[in-house]
Amino acid sequence: MTYIKCVRINEKTYEITKTLGGLDLINFRRYNNAEINPAVWSSDEEFNNALSSCMISVFTRMFAALLVTAISAFAVTQFSGLERFVFGNGIFFFVLLFAPVGLVMVISAGINKMKASTASMLFYIYAIVNGLTLSIIFYAYELGAIFQAFAVTSLMFGGMAVFGYTTKKDLSRIGNILYMALFGIVLVSLMNFIFFRSEPLSWLVSYVIILVFVGLTAWDTQRIKYELAGAVSSEQVAKISVIGALRLYLNFINIFLHVLRILGRKR
Repeated sequence: MTYIKCVRINEKTYEITKTLGGLDLINFRRYNNAEINPAVWSSDEEFNNALSSCMISVFTRMFAALLVTAISAFAVTQFSGLERFVFGNGIFFFVLLFAPVGLVMVISAGINKMKASTASMLFYIYAIVNGLTLSIIFYAYELGAIFQAFAVTSLMFGGMAVFGYTTKKDLSRIGNILYMALFGIVLVSLMNFIFFRSEPLSWLVSYVIILVFVGLTAWDTQRIKYELAGAVSSEQVAKISVIGALRLYLNFINIFLHVLRILGRKR
């Protein structure tokens, strides 16, 4: 019988393999800051090929989800019945508004317990529901402004994703700082909405949120490499693909909404 456990000793990661014959320590191989278990990935080339396939899967899922969201949002503006369904009942719209938050929490918290196929299905359901609520931007902004914001967002997002994929610098510390900054800016936004109602502060928050999510795009892209390095099965790789696509989708949507707010021309 064999048991495997990962530990850190003197800033290095080891896999402890416990067998009936005793304990063996296997030093994890370093590869662009990722610590690769040689028992899983026999060579850098094998890991590189797996990483390329995983990245293709991540961005395919992410762009598919963005397309689903766009179609869902546009459909609301084209079909009066669907429009009444979404906006006709204030309570129902309020539920739709917060349903995506619940779905993200379910996927993020349960990714290790649910099947990759289930997580993927929930991800696309989330994209549909998100599109229903985001359809409001077609009523608030001119179509040209929406396309302009999408183009600007794509350039920023694409640049930082490439940086996160190619850089050899460990971005984990920066990522942790950005997540703390995001938590702080959410609190500031809520306080401003409830108490201050300051327009200048609201604009400042939008700029800061763009910077935070642009930075998180680089970290979340690199993070996929770290997570893949410890994957031990094809099912786990599929889960990494889903959760990676979800994180990057969230980054893109948040950048887009705040770029649209800054650049957009309201109707």
